[in-house]
Amino acid sequence: MRKNLLTKWTKRCILLLLLWPFVSNLAYAQTGNITGKVTDNNGNAVPGASVKIKNTNRVTSTDANGAFKIPDVKVATVTLQVSYVGYQSKEITATTNKPISIVLIEENNKMDEIIVTGTFDKRKRMDASVAITTLNAVQMERIVSASAADLLKNVPGVFVNSSVGEIRNSVASRGITVGTQDGSFGYEYVSMQEDGLPITNTTYYGYGPDFFLRPDATLGRLEAVRGGTASITAANAPGGIFNYVSKTGGDNFEGEIRTKLGLVGINGRGYSRADLNLGGPLGGNWFYNIGGFYRYDQGGRYAGYPMNNGGQVKANIVKKYKTGSLKFFGKYLNDRNGYAQFIPTTGFDNPKPAIGFDINSTVLMPNVNYKSQDFIYGGSMNFNPSNQVKNTYRSGGINWQQDLGSGWSLNNSARYSSNTILYNTPGAVSAMSATDLTTYFLLTGNTGLGIGTYSFKDAQSGKELMSVNSALGAGGLPVYTVTKNELPGQQLRPNSLFLTTFGAYKNNVKEFIDQFSLNKSTKNMNFTIGGYFGYSDIHRYSGLDGVALGTIQNRPQLVSLTFTGITLGGTSGLHQVTNKDGIAQANGDNGASLTFNSKQKQAALFFGHTWNISEKLTFDWGLRYENVNVSGYNERVYMKTGVQGGVDGDPKTFYDNNTVDKITTVNFDKTLHTFSFSGALNYKFNDNMAIYGRYSQGKKAPDMDVYFAANRPETIGLLNPMERTTRQVEVGLKARTKGLNLFVTPFYSILSGVPNGQMFGAVGGGFYVPPTLYGKYRTLGVEIEADYKIDTHFSVRGVATLQRSKIAEFEAWVANAPGPADDTKISYSGNETDNNARTILNLTPTYTAGKFYTFLTWSYLGKRQANAANVFSLPGFSQFDFGAGYDINKKLQLSANINNLFNKYGAMSWVRPGGILEGLEGNNAFTQTLYNQAVQNNAPYSTVSIPPRAYFLTASYKF
Repeated sequence: MRKNLLTKWTKRCILLLLLWPFVSNLAYAQTGNITGKVTDNNGNAVPGASVKIKNTNRVTSTDANGAFKIPDVKVATVTLQVSYVGYQSKEITATTNKPISIVLIEENNKMDEIIVTGTFDKRKRMDASVAITTLNAVQMERIVSASAADLLKNVPGVFVNSSVGEIRNSVASRGITVGTQDGSFGYEYVSMQEDGLPITNTTYYGYGPDFFLRPDATLGRLEAVRGGTASITAANAPGGIFNYVSKTGGDNFEGEIRTKLGLVGINGRGYSRADLNLGGPLGGNWFYNIGGFYRYDQGGRYAGYPMNNGGQVKANIVKKYKTGSLKFFGKYLNDRNGYAQFIPTTGFDNPKPAIGFDINSTVLMPNVNYKSQDFIYGGSMNFNPSNQVKNTYRSGGINWQQDLGSGWSLNNSARYSSNTILYNTPGAVSAMSATDLTTYFLLTGNTGLGIGTYSFKDAQSGKELMSVNSALGAGGLPVYTVTKNELPGQQLRPNSLFLTTFGAYKNNVKEFIDQFSLNKSTKNMNFTIGGYFGYSDIHRYSGLDGVALGTIQNRPQLVSLTFTGITLGGTSGLHQVTNKDGIAQANGDNGASLTFNSKQKQAALFFGHTWNISEKLTFDWGLRYENVNVSGYNERVYMKTGVQGGVDGDPKTFYDNNTVDKITTVNFDKTLHTFSFSGALNYKFNDNMAIYGRYSQGKKAPDMDVYFAANRPETIGLLNPMERTTRQVEVGLKARTKGLNLFVTPFYSILSGVPNGQMFGAVGGGFYVPPTLYGKYRTLGVEIEADYKIDTHFSVRGVATLQRSKIAEFEAWVANAPGPADDTKISYSGNETDNNARTILNLTPTYTAGKFYTFLTWSYLGKRQANAANVFSLPGFSQFDFGAGYDINKKLQLSANINNLFNKYGAMSWVRPGGILEGLEGNNAFTQTLYNQAVQNNAPYSTVSIPPRAYFLTASYKF
């Protein structure tokens, strides 16, 4: 029996051995892929979540749509460990070849976010000695931003002026705001980036990054670095880096359609917009993402034509392989944008629109066609203000990330772009007096002055609105007497009209940018060496000298002007000062016809070292060397004086009498070398608290305006570009509790080498630029960022900046008589820095209940000194924005927003009282004596407010 039993077990073992290959193959036949999607409790995709098979090294990350895939899993069921910053980690069982849906519950935890911008290696915020704020796609979708820069109001330490519209904004950090009240110069100290590369490598008057940067449904994340390593890891960025990161495709096809309708302004002007984003696999580990937007916006300050009209398309294709990835990306933007002009204002202590104007008013001129001579290249140029500013951006690039093994890795990004900005919009609007000799001199020149009668008429109806007699006065110059006045707006400035200068500039810039970094990681150290190259081929043409006369009212009407009499040039009879539409020429050597042509070559090398001295203590430092060469030439047209017939040969048609006398050319070739340094220690007390300290010295070359301002043979010798220098000390505290994330960063910054450009009236007419003076500023402040989740329904996010800024060194020229002979200097050293708010607050409480959310954002901008002389302060003000949304299902969401809920008139920028000459002298020339006179006379000045109240309804469909 025992023998039979042994025989039976022997047979079973032999049978098992014979069947083992089949059993084994059967087991392997059960292997496959683990796929699925990770969403939050509202059904929104969670990109970048970590998905790991427990007790293995098999791990992947979700794509921009929350999808993931782990291929070639050898067992039928596994336990997945899923985690993402800001959400509770989760373990769940998954089966091969059966897609799984995973829902993560949100928690309030920002410390474990992985950051890449402004650091030498990827690391958590708790471990990084960098002041950085991140905004994800969900946060940005819930607000309706006025522009790309407007999103940065959610970042502490950053001052944003987006009052004029989508373009010509100002962005500055840590008190570095000098020279940035005019949005034309608003990005000189920061780098606005898209996917890690600057939008453009050059800035100058009327040209900058926000002409080509638009947030839309393709935007996945925003990383904002203030100071610190920004001067090492990026070009031209001692103030900060703001990186707009695009979505990429994942393992599953997904997309979003977003439509937005709005009523903007008190009259409910129309706003409509559509966004689209699509992404997914192409096969063979290729992935794509494509999207963009189109928008039509009449604007809350409607001028009779749309303020914004156009859109963009963005796309990227990614190839992933075992040791790296290759990404190709491109963008095409074609957009027309207007910007708000300053409107008449009264009350320096409490600025309000002057009588006849309100927050919805505009002083932009009406739709009109005007053809002017092209004084440089011949032929003619066309102008129509309804064309606004046309921005075109064509770009293509590549990003290569490669793991080289043994701790080595390589990252290289390159992009070529062709950028065009065509200005066809009013340049500035100021008041002019019909009893002031300067007005007529500007329109007709010296030989056009005369004795007789001036008649101002409505350009459309022909009705006479004002009549002025000119008689010979003391000194042999005419004096003017108003005999009839039916013009509107005369209670603001008697016997006056608006004078609008034309802005017709064409900017063509072709650029190539490349940045690479080679990284070596060891057990406790990381080394980075990298390089940057930027080449810009710049051509700017300013070729229009037109000016228009208009009534002082909301949406001014054009006014034509004729003169009947005898002129100093010897002509007599009827003279046409303007054409039939009310457009004249700015007579004489006004500097309206110029070309700027330059090539900027910028090369840099940088090095970074991070040393994890212990589990708690980390030291990092870095340095950057830059070589910037700018070479090129400027051309300037000089006009003839005396009696000229112009295009039609008739000396009595003043509106086309400008005639070229000569065209001069000046050449320049300058090179600057700069060296920047930054170093920091980060001490981690525990997983919930850390502190860091950093010192940085950042330098950058000046923008192109320094070179373009030197456009006369007699001033080219004064060209002496100087680098701007920032020195910053910062200490950062990072702390968290169960529901609170807190970042507190005191800072001290010094900015030096800041140019003060001015323009004055020359002898015999025209204008001149005095030698450039340079200033120095100090700012002491603290940045605070907090996210507090009170319970499952209530949360609060707040950012705050408290700062005081002083002028350490600053001088300005004071013009006396025309010409530079008697110019003097005045010092403002010791005063408070102008246009620098002491307090900037942004507080957003949010209530969430299931599929519903609502929030109310309170923003407060504290008072700011109006100019370097500190003659008065622009008062602080509050703004409230409301939002609410409801998820109808996992795919469809509706949301509503009201911006500027109480329609607050918050003055952001101002222009001193007076006319065009006073405006050219600048706000810093507005002295205490002039201020006292203006207050006594209740003289109007001009301001731009935050945008008026606007209502938006958005429907988003995700699939």
